[in-house]
Amino acid sequence: MAARPPVSPARVVALEVVRRVFEQDAYADRALAGEAEGLDPRDRALAMQIAYGTVQRRHTLDHIAAQLVRRPLRTLEPVVLAAVRTGLFQILYMDGIPDHAAVDEMVELTKRDSRGGAGFVNAVLRRGAQRGPILLAKLSDSDPASAAVMHSLPGWLAEQWWHELGGERARSLMRAVNRPAESALRVNTLFGPVAAVRAKLPVASHPAPQLPEGLVLDGPFDVRGSELWQEGAIMAQSRASMLVARVLAPAPGERVLDLCAAPGGKTTHLAALMEGGGEILAVERNPGRAEALEQTCRRMGAGSVRVLVEDATEPRPGASFDRVLLDPPCSGLGTLQSRPDRRWRATPESIDELAELQGRLLRVAAAATAPGGSLVYSVCTISRRESEDVIASFLDTGSEWRTDDLGAEYPDWRDAHDPRFLQLLPDRDRTDGFFIARLRREHTASRR
Repeated sequence: MAARPPVSPARVVALEVVRRVFEQDAYADRALAGEAEGLDPRDRALAMQIAYGTVQRRHTLDHIAAQLVRRPLRTLEPVVLAAVRTGLFQILYMDGIPDHAAVDEMVELTKRDSRGGAGFVNAVLRRGAQRGPILLAKLSDSDPASAAVMHSLPGWLAEQWWHELGGERARSLMRAVNRPAESALRVNTLFGPVAAVRAKLPVASHPAPQLPEGLVLDGPFDVRGSELWQEGAIMAQSRASMLVARVLAPAPGERVLDLCAAPGGKTTHLAALMEGGGEILAVERNPGRAEALEQTCRRMGAGSVRVLVEDATEPRPGASFDRVLLDPPCSGLGTLQSRPDRRWRATPESIDELAELQGRLLRVAAAATAPGGSLVYSVCTISRRESEDVIASFLDTGSEWRTDDLGAEYPDWRDAHDPRFLQLLPDRDRTDGFFIARLRREHTASRR
């Protein structure tokens, strides 16, 4: 028997990640972490590019594939459909990969599970190499439905962004969420000065505007594999995420509540801003995530943090904190660059459910805020239902609260609909999409 031609380890991993995402509902980042263990950095980077890109571009790839196949895609064997999608992504979107390499290796990988399907994959991908670029060039984003196909988003999301942001901004945003995410990290100032840590980085970087502890990396860098990470000197964190703790602005000696605290990027940032003093109570319902949060705090030297395993929706009678951070579960529509499967998980119905949960959590957070204290509400999404609407609903019933004008403090990031709030956008700001509001409780609340 003739030996099978060698297949790139990166493509082996990429195809398996794509299959796990669409066949087992796995999260792309977790699937990649498991499948890519032991790969050298170059192969891992290629596997990530192919897998994430295929997941991101599923709508477009299926639209092209449907014109190359004579039967409904849903009738294809799972491995065949995954190979067609993964191969087409390489052909249509990766200029550095020869078409024949993408075709031949996807065929070989298909043979491992379906010898009959391999011939089908070969025929479809060869047609894709000839006709695919022509079909792709015919796509337009002149209206929401067309834009959803061209930029590979669910139709409802394209409609929502078109309605909330306007056509021009929506198109710009849809283009941006398919580009690689900016690589940024936060220097842990409990470890040492920013300049000293920056000097130890093996990759060039530049300071993040208005974020003294933030650095934007100019090249690839395995943060978690570095000695600086192990020592607790750095944390991979987007600039938008870093801004949240800055907006809360805790001071040394204060008492701070961080609801929904895991995985701990913002929690440990708060501890650093407080110079290790004061007290931070970090609430996390899931025991496993709470344990991981404790490990993160130990690694980052955040000894002022106390982790409490508890349901954040439960009221906290008698609790009174100077500052409260609420970063509740959300649709994550601001993180589509780094979390490629998020666009396929969110639905209008799930957003409605999340908004209801966010409202309940906001009321609990507000009740725990001391008179004269401040409360920051942040979500990593671009969805008015989860941001402005949640705040508006809360303020309708909370006469003792006023809204700080964050747009005056950070004019570059102000929300176009309500300049008191911040709405960061991946296309304009080159970081995650975050909504941030800061509310202040009036001192008169103590006179009840």
